[in-house]
Amino acid sequence: MTAPLIEMRGIERTYVMGDNLVRALRGVDLVIEKGSSIAIMGASGSGKSTMMNIMGCLDQPTRGSYLLNGKDVARLSRSELADVRGRMIGFVFQSFNLLSRTSALENCEMPLMYQGISGRERHKRALDALHRVGLEGREHHHTNQLSGGQQQRVAIARALVGSAPIIMADEPTGNLDTATSYEVMAILQGLVDTGITVVLVTHEPDIAAYARRVITLRDGLIVDDKQQEPVRAHERVEAAS
Repeated sequence: MTAPLIEMRGIERTYVMGDNLVRALRGVDLVIEKGSSIAIMGASGSGKSTMMNIMGCLDQPTRGSYLLNGKDVARLSRSELADVRGRMIGFVFQSFNLLSRTSALENCEMPLMYQGISGRERHKRALDALHRVGLEGREHHHTNQLSGGQQQRVAIARALVGSAPIIMADEPTGNLDTATSYEVMAILQGLVDTGITVVLVTHEPDIAAYARRVITLRDGLIVDDKQQEPVRAHERVEAAS
């Protein structure tokens, strides 16, 4: 039987802040299969960003076990963790996290540089990823010459360039207007349709409506986990155009 892509068992995360202990996660159990579309919801301080950081191998739990594609993350060395992040996970952030005086193409090539991939192959993969998100003709524009929606497309292309099976998106529409949010969510839904797993952190029910599964956190615990028929973002794009 194939192992789940993500399996969290009894995950706790406690931070020391001065004289206080903050229990960001209090015992989370979660299984995510390949090709899933997940929205993680919750108010500020609910633990959703902590949960994503642990899923993305950016942080480690205080207690509990996390298996990524069947491998116990706690048993990986620092270099192995970096390799897993590079191969398995693409990140998309609310603030884009792009280099402003660097072209869209160069921004997309950057993750591949750390993997030791040749310049020719980096160039090809970055072009393919940019074309996949609809940025033909914008490859050589500096990111500070692009609109917010175009910058987020560059960020998604950068997340795709390493052929990672998981995209983790933290409030990816937070800095975008409504129409551009539709476009970005249509791209992410299209990735799910190709078998990529998308895990989305959001506090907006309208954005969570695009996911097939919605998980709600409160005070570091999962208080709701439901399946739903997602709204199709491309239909809203067409209606707005």
